[in-house]
Amino acid sequence: MTSRSLTRMSPEAFDRLLAIGLTVLLGVALGVAGWNDRHEGIAATEYLKGVAQLVACLSLWFRRRHAVSVAVFCTLLSIPEQVVALPFATYAVALFVEDRRRVFAIVVPISIVWARPWDFTTTGDMIATALLALAPALYGLYTASRRRLIAALAERAERAEREQELRAEQARSEERARLAGEMHDVVTHRVSLMVLQAGALRTRTSDGETREGLEDLRLVGCQALEELRNLVTILRTEDRFGSARTAEPTELDLSRLVAESRAAGVAVDLDVEGGPPLASPVVVRTAYRIVQESLTNVHKHAPGAQVDVRVRHADGWLRVTVVNTAPTGPYEISFAGEGTGLTGLRQRVEMVDGALRAGPTGDGGFEVAADLPLGLPAGEAASGAASAGAK
Repeated sequence: MTSRSLTRMSPEAFDRLLAIGLTVLLGVALGVAGWNDRHEGIAATEYLKGVAQLVACLSLWFRRRHAVSVAVFCTLLSIPEQVVALPFATYAVALFVEDRRRVFAIVVPISIVWARPWDFTTTGDMIATALLALAPALYGLYTASRRRLIAALAERAERAEREQELRAEQARSEERARLAGEMHDVVTHRVSLMVLQAGALRTRTSDGETREGLEDLRLVGCQALEELRNLVTILRTEDRFGSARTAEPTELDLSRLVAESRAAGVAVDLDVEGGPPLASPVVVRTAYRIVQESLTNVHKHAPGAQVDVRVRHADGWLRVTVVNTAPTGPYEISFAGEGTGLTGLRQRVEMVDGALRAGPTGDGGFEVAADLPLGLPAGEAASGAASAGAK
């Protein structure tokens, strides 16, 4: 049997091999000794001592699960005469018993019994014999410590690998969330404006070929919107609560948004009351996205509606309201949407300890209103920026 075979052998199989092999070797040795002394006669006590040696060797079969019991059993058998199996038993105690104080409490008395002080006339002989039982125990302690160290290093390496995988997965999730937020907040908004402009131009031109081309452009834009929406849904499903930060405005300048909507044929009235707010950048970006998402929804779902955008700075709060009247034009963009826009806005607002209200008005229109705190602690601002940026 090669060393590689011993390495791949299970611990229980090794214990059985040790017990049987030691028993066979000792049995052969006792048999040869008995054969040589057959003419002189062998006392019954010698037979009993030989049987005790063999039984002690066989008990090593259980040294892994019952190390202390096997050691005590071999010690009792060593009282009449030292048994060969006892050093193996003390090694097992040191190797498999985790409490070192308990190991010494067991091994030291066993070594004294093994030394048999009642048989030796000199202290040196007794100490040398005791070391034969104590030395395997010391080696067992060393082996156990080495195994624990290797296990700890392996666990640390595995933990570091898991942490690295988690960091890589987090980076991928943040990138997916960043892309989803960018596509939903920016790309979808631009494509919606393009579709609205194509539809508005189609209704104003009388040339049939031009109308057909604009209709094709509008339909392609609608298809692109649907594909973008599906892609955003996939990205957000993979990372529902991503913490990526998208490139968003840091100043509440709504004039460009309003101008783009007006160019697309939507009547938008902007009313800002109060001076520039000393608000957290997170709050400013949240307010900007509220107006942007609301105007995008008007483009999609309320053609011909008039929109009022009101911004108020008062009493430490930034109040943003977007109200549109009932739609009067033909419903040209036939997309119901999956509802992630308002859900994302609500999550953004909650991140900054604000409140969002969205629902239909009594005249058939729709209103989105948000109250955002102007003052946000720096720690919360950083956290909110990371968490809200991907919504």
